[in-house]
Amino acid sequence: MQIVSSEISGDKVLVAAYAHELKAYGINHGLTNWSAAYATGLLIARRVLTKLGLDKDFVGVEEADGEFTLTEAAETDDGERRPFKAFLDVGLARTSTGARVFGALKGASDGGIFVPHSEKRFPGYDMESKELDAETLRKYIYGGHVAEYMETLADDDEERYNSQFSKYIEDDIEADGLEDLYTEAHKAIREDPFKKVEGEKKTKEEWKAISLKHKTIRLSKAEKAANVQAKIQKILAEE
Repeated sequence: MQIVSSEISGDKVLVAAYAHELKAYGINHGLTNWSAAYATGLLIARRVLTKLGLDKDFVGVEEADGEFTLTEAAETDDGERRPFKAFLDVGLARTSTGARVFGALKGASDGGIFVPHSEKRFPGYDMESKELDAETLRKYIYGGHVAEYMETLADDDEERYNSQFSKYIEDDIEADGLEDLYTEAHKAIREDPFKKVEGEKKTKEEWKAISLKHKTIRLSKAEKAANVQAKIQKILAEE
């Protein structure tokens, strides 16, 4: 996910955020689901606003409730300030109701960016009544739909549950713990939107071994001459 601005010299990426970065905030699984898309949108919003020094003026929706909101101008010591504005470019992404791209949009909007949109493509929107069920949308934001599926699968097909959610099981993540996991991740994103994923720390000996693995071995003059002669002999033998 990127925020791109157009300049005379061409398009410029102002900031970017990707789902794999969510691991730094405790979201290690389900990085392609709707909840992860929302968190990625929240991350890019807090990242760009922090970079521009607007994060204190535009906090967005700090505790997501699934309600439809648009970021408005804020009153500051210097007067009214308009929010940072961005437009959603879906590219080739699927745009049917409930698609993940709209999860990213909702996250960015709740994160404090003004992204012009309506509620029509969010999970929970009823085409007949033309109303949004905020509770349904909230459920998607906090992984509630995943939790429901986990519980159903655990009851109906334990073998498939153990296979499909093996990584969750390894990390002791249960269905009733998903909401807290996403809640804490959202808080952590707001605290530090530039946090890096901590990789496995290596010892000096391990780094040395890696360095030697990629180091080009320099041959002596005699070794180079011997290699040349060997190649000549090989060519003559093939004639």
